[in-house]
Amino acid sequence: MDLWDFLNPCIPADHSRQMTAPAVLERTVKKGLIPPCRTILDFGCGNGRSIDLFSKLLPDAEWTGVDIENSPEVDSRTRDDGNFVTYDGESLPFPDASFDLVYSYQVLEHVRRPETVLHEIARCMTTDGLFIGQTSQFEPYHSYSLWNFTIYGFKKIMEDAGFRLHELRPGIDGFTLMRRTYENRPPYLNKYFSKESPINQEIELIEEKKSVKQQNFRKLWFSGQFTWVATLSL
Repeated sequence: MDLWDFLNPCIPADHSRQMTAPAVLERTVKKGLIPPCRTILDFGCGNGRSIDLFSKLLPDAEWTGVDIENSPEVDSRTRDDGNFVTYDGESLPFPDASFDLVYSYQVLEHVRRPETVLHEIARCMTTDGLFIGQTSQFEPYHSYSLWNFTIYGFKKIMEDAGFRLHELRPGIDGFTLMRRTYENRPPYLNKYFSKESPINQEIELIEEKKSVKQQNFRKLWFSGQFTWVATLSL
């Protein structure tokens, strides 16, 4: 099986715009695709910034943030308006089927044993729960990062952990992300996190006669970061 065949079931056909996890989350909520949501886990919550996002999108749900004891993001935390939990980096301190929605924004590349943690996330999700997130594929070292995931490898470890990937979407392209680090994060490149980055723009021009799925596939191949939506594979 080649990469296209392997990824085809989770490559979206609705549009080929690059996305971020917050944007995917908001779109999923607005389309009514979130199951009845009573409990939310922000895995790798850092400074707790997702509290504001979920307060707007799912105000009636109970938010819990979990993270390791020390990281640059955790150390920058100043807010105390969330249920913040510290864990050992492997075993999540929650009962089985505790959360209807798990959210993870640029975290898995910092996790020492991602496959172990993915199994733990699966254990803590309700049977009809949703897992939405974003991680790195071609991103230079940052903030104690340990890994970059290929889109092939990510799908493999997600499936091994008991997840079914419903969609993978491209984020900022890897070339732009590398240039941003090479140039010491100049502000002029920050706009490409929220608008089509240069290589993604080029792909759209070159591949304009191809299907949306094919455009997404090409962008995913060169993505610096990518997003996902998954459920448990029951």
